[in-house]
Amino acid sequence: MSYSENLALRALATISDPVKSGDIIAAGRLASLEMIEGVLQAVLQVPPADAEAFFPIREAAQNVLETVDGVTKARVVLSAHKPGPQIGGRKKGNPHQPRRPEGVQGDAEVKRIIAISSAKGGVGKSTMSANIAVAMARSGLKIGLLDADIHGPSLPMLFGTRGQQARAISVGSRKIIVPIEAHGVKTMSVAYLTPDDSPIVWRGPLVQGAISRMLWDVDWGELDFLLIDMPPGTGDAQLGLAQDIKPGGAVIVSTPQDLALLDARKGVAMFRKVDIPVLGLIENMAVFTCPDCGGQHHIFGTGGAMRDAEELDIAYLGAAPLHMSIRESGDAGTPVTASQTEMSGFFDDLAKAVIDKANETAQRE
Repeated sequence: MSYSENLALRALATISDPVKSGDIIAAGRLASLEMIEGVLQAVLQVPPADAEAFFPIREAAQNVLETVDGVTKARVVLSAHKPGPQIGGRKKGNPHQPRRPEGVQGDAEVKRIIAISSAKGGVGKSTMSANIAVAMARSGLKIGLLDADIHGPSLPMLFGTRGQQARAISVGSRKIIVPIEAHGVKTMSVAYLTPDDSPIVWRGPLVQGAISRMLWDVDWGELDFLLIDMPPGTGDAQLGLAQDIKPGGAVIVSTPQDLALLDARKGVAMFRKVDIPVLGLIENMAVFTCPDCGGQHHIFGTGGAMRDAEELDIAYLGAAPLHMSIRESGDAGTPVTASQTEMSGFFDDLAKAVIDKANETAQRE
């Protein structure tokens, strides 16, 4: 029998909470529950003062989870996360969901949010996000781009805004951050809020809270689309982020390489798990054209992305080549789509495909 999260939750609900009355699920102890590479991993919220009382609870939880059908190994960790999934008619919510502040909301006039994800680093997701955002803006739309990679923000380099610091303005009783506009796009990154290039060493809950606040506390104004350049991976931070912000659609970016496509499939599954429609798959670095001989080389393979899109029943939105000008323009802080060139045409087509699919999806809802 295959693994069922509901059965795992019911198994945990048989364990009594040592501090509160009732079981550990009813007490809101479960911060996360996720099957990772065949191992069921659970995190239990534990008050620091009562940590010792939960040591036997951790062992009991691990033992009971290993009795669940489809689970061969379980790992339980004690932490200080917020309450997680519950059963018995109660709402199953995001364990780290931050509260919206009272007063004016920075995203109040944002018509549609689209997450751009890769589930894997190194496939050019941020470059894709930047160029699609600029291409959308050049088509006459009002566009914003939020860099959700707290640990490795790259948007300032791609847009030529490194070193700039965002300022805040007072709106009623609240302070609202003014996004930095470049190449016709309103942009926001944690790099605009830190004084230097020092690394951010926050844990998952803090990361999720920071992203959500950059949505709510930023004066985005009226936008047709806000694109979110998602951090790589499909773990707790990404899942919580998808649940907190609840985009109207997601775009998956991958190279044709089988290893990248494997992670892309995980990304599709993650968004489907939280009921976010996947608009389609974009293939990056699809082909390299030799500048000397003009020969075309499929360095990362060919046909894989289109095949996987068909197997996953999602749209194949198009491809972008592996080309020196795309890399050089990003390093120079001027996305290749900022001017009309042969390379910008690829991103114009991809932007149109994303817009059309987003409109089509919205009409069905």
